[in-house]
Amino acid sequence: MTVLRVTVRGRVQGVGFRWHAQLRARQLGVMGWVRNTSSGLVEVHLEGQQEAVESLLDWLAVGPPSAHVTGLEVVSAEPIQAQSFQVLS
Repeated sequence: MTVLRVTVRGRVQGVGFRWHAQLRARQLGVMGWVRNTSSGLVEVHLEGQQEAVESLLDWLAVGPPSAHVTGLEVVSAEPIQAQSFQVLS
């Protein structure tokens, strides 16, 4: 299992990023969560098979059509045993 914490930079709040990320994660079978940060970024916790997580990372680097992603920060993380993929507030 691959477990990552991702910070997404750019115009990523107010553009449906979290909802689209949840939809894509569920399609790929990736567990975890996505949330906005107070500094205008989006933070994502991913747990799943390496290929699925990498596919979601590729999507996060682009985001939905209304977003403009300027960069990702990706670090290894500890598993939280997530059972679904949720949008956190």
